[in-house]
Amino acid sequence: MPYRERPKGEIIERYPIYDPWAMVSIILSESTNEYVYFIDETPLSEEEIKIYRRVIDFLLWEVGELKEGEDPKDFIVREAKRAIDLFRTRAKRTYNVSWDKILYYIEREVKGFGPINVLMLDPNLEDISCNGVGLPIYVYHRKYESMPTNIIFQNEEDLSSFVIKLAHMAGKHISVAFPVLDASLPGGHRLVATFAKEVSQKGSAFAIRKFREDPLTVVDMIGLGTISPELAAYLWFLIEHKKTFLIMGVTGSGKTTLLNAILNLVRPNYKIVTIEDTPEIRLPTKNWVQLVSRPSYAAGESKAGEITLYDLVKISLRYRPDVIVVGEVRGSEAYVLFQAIATGHGGATTIHAESIDAAIKRLTSPPMNIPESYIPLINSALMIERVPVRGKDGATRISRRVTRIWEIDKNATPIIIGKWSPSKDTHLLTLDKSPMLNSIAESLEISISEVLDEIRMRASFMRWLYYNNIRNYIDIASAIYKYYRSPKEIMSLVEADLGHVSENTWN
Repeated sequence: MPYRERPKGEIIERYPIYDPWAMVSIILSESTNEYVYFIDETPLSEEEIKIYRRVIDFLLWEVGELKEGEDPKDFIVREAKRAIDLFRTRAKRTYNVSWDKILYYIEREVKGFGPINVLMLDPNLEDISCNGVGLPIYVYHRKYESMPTNIIFQNEEDLSSFVIKLAHMAGKHISVAFPVLDASLPGGHRLVATFAKEVSQKGSAFAIRKFREDPLTVVDMIGLGTISPELAAYLWFLIEHKKTFLIMGVTGSGKTTLLNAILNLVRPNYKIVTIEDTPEIRLPTKNWVQLVSRPSYAAGESKAGEITLYDLVKISLRYRPDVIVVGEVRGSEAYVLFQAIATGHGGATTIHAESIDAAIKRLTSPPMNIPESYIPLINSALMIERVPVRGKDGATRISRRVTRIWEIDKNATPIIIGKWSPSKDTHLLTLDKSPMLNSIAESLEISISEVLDEIRMRASFMRWLYYNNIRNYIDIASAIYKYYRSPKEIMSLVEADLGHVSENTWN
């Protein structure tokens, strides 16, 4: 599959993906004044192509025996290395080729994702999308946002074959009879695809939302400015007392990422049940039941074998969870989730909505049909958005921020208790006026001042984690274990490192 020619323009950034065979350049195009994601793979010479094809033939006809428990793709790569070694030792002349480069291309095709392998390996990319034949593949870069690449499928046959390959990698089927696919690729990446021109006028198309091997944690979120240490501490305190929260936002705003980060703060001895269509949540605790829905295995309109989110939310109650998490509510499962929350379980979920009013309207309308009397069961609601933020260098970049925090009173009225200030790029909280914190204080028979002191202390603890670069989700869980076991000991370390427990006026 040919690449587009390198556009004229300034190279803004260049970095290796698979050194030295695959590099990426971010180019500011002179003609369009847009960023272009340019892949520069060292091509195979004619002699290397011949050897590459001979190795592929060897793999088709003369492979060894697959060891028990060995991954088939790892097995093929191992056999490819053996084939190359045999070719080199039996060669009657010296070949002016790079054997490592040949092996790179074999791994790229056999174990990797072929023409988009560099995109899948680049940790800076969030999304990859192909909109049809003759159109550049687009990517969403964490730093440079959406931009075209130099990869183009030139004909329908190549693109459809590649979509079929992606479906097979996901263990699924796509065809003219079943032209729409929603599945998970190896590594947890989410795939949506359409086949031929059955539903997409431009032919086969696909989009991949990449799943980070190293997920963003609550400490990463603090470092990025998505949330503040005080907001993290507030949410931590609510979760500990089995309160519920709802994360709202539009597509790609970071709802699931934020949900996963907040769940890292769950008390170590709590049992968590997560329910998702596609497994995206990753938790450090072993006391975790991960449930995933299953589509019907029958052809046509039959629902035989289908297991829905609704089914899973119902069965989750049998696990006696402390916290029930639904990755995203869209239908009747929302009603069962709210019933579970009403019985005293902690809960968390996300919803596509652009405001708190829109979220409540969606929840109370078909197909969710949540009674308005249940809406106060949402103890806290957060809006996450992609917003322009001016950096210290004066440049404006699009970043993710929790922009509003609400609590819902007994009359189903949202009360704002925190917001993000665009001019200062800080979160302003009024936690002393929080109905939820006042309710918790009353149930514990302590003053609201004592609750706020505890949240201040936890905010300092979160700040300490950030300054000490304790950002891996397993390391964060370990630190939280220590906090619960020996809070005075941990806070003495915090005070020693930070100088003092930071004050906050909360208004």
